[in-house]
Amino acid sequence: MPNHINRLEAMTQDCDHKRKLVEGKSVDIIGEVTKTHQAIQSLDKTISTLEMELAVARTSQSGTALLQLPLEKASNHSLQKAFVVIGINTAFSSRKRRESVRETWMPTGAKLKKLEKEKGIVIRFVIGHSSTPGGVLDKAIDAEEEEHKDFLRLNHVEGYHELSTKTRMYFSTAVSIWDADFYVKVDDDIHVNLGMLVSRLARHRHKPRVYVGCMKSGPVLSQKGLKYHEPEYWKFGEEGNKYFRHATGQIYAISKDLAAYISINLPILHRYANEDVSLGAWFIGLEVEHVDDRSLCCGTPPDCEWKARAGNLCTASFDWSCSGICKSVERMKDVHSSCGEGVGAVWNVDL
Repeated sequence: MPNHINRLEAMTQDCDHKRKLVEGKSVDIIGEVTKTHQAIQSLDKTISTLEMELAVARTSQSGTALLQLPLEKASNHSLQKAFVVIGINTAFSSRKRRESVRETWMPTGAKLKKLEKEKGIVIRFVIGHSSTPGGVLDKAIDAEEEEHKDFLRLNHVEGYHELSTKTRMYFSTAVSIWDADFYVKVDDDIHVNLGMLVSRLARHRHKPRVYVGCMKSGPVLSQKGLKYHEPEYWKFGEEGNKYFRHATGQIYAISKDLAAYISINLPILHRYANEDVSLGAWFIGLEVEHVDDRSLCCGTPPDCEWKARAGNLCTASFDWSCSGICKSVERMKDVHSSCGEGVGAVWNVDL
């Protein structure tokens, strides 16, 4: 009997030892799989970036560069490095809106330059020119630029029904000047918490082809006279159908390779009536990760205020009923006061 007990104990110890070895290997295997997955993601992004850079260079060499940039501009080595370029879409008539943004969430003067240099966060108001170049409207923007140094001027004629064209030109121009991980478009009547924006984008910086925003799928409006009427409604199927998922137009971000894709294919990217639909259409057939980030479409107080108190600070706030902050010139400071992240937040984000 003692021999049987000894053998049983020996077998138990042996089994226990083997179990521990297997468990140890399982942990190792899981760790190795995770590392491999991360390495593949990183390699995928690198390959995607190289493909885009090669395409940009080929486009320039073939003489079809749409911005007529010198060949050296096609190389990312000559571009200004940045983490994110934030383009604030604005119009000639929006001087007061721009001032409300400068007085709240957008740094100005030396602080704007410091943010760009130390954090790689570039912020510019984006505008084209009037139908009569050099006229009173263009001169007013020239004077404002002289004062603030915070504009990105596009080779584009301004007009409400030209937003899709302006969006194409913005990304194409931005990617020709800055080598950034992300490019953001935001309207000038939206409140943004910069620290939250860059920290949320940083989560996706090692992924290729990322499209971040509040994803929606609204109805395709076939009836003439309506604000968001789609003349090409028939392309989306029967009347009453909805659009494919796309980011709402108030604010969204795209990764570098997607901005380069827009730049390369500028002349053949179709423009629908609505700018946000156009952008979504350009990506719908590509291998793109759609990130539905609801912090980018919070409401104004009390909505964003309640969320901030609960520890869920909003990235962007606006009123759906106005497609921006209703009466933003008067209300931007109140929204900033109630829902802002604090002046130092963006400086504390580790990029």
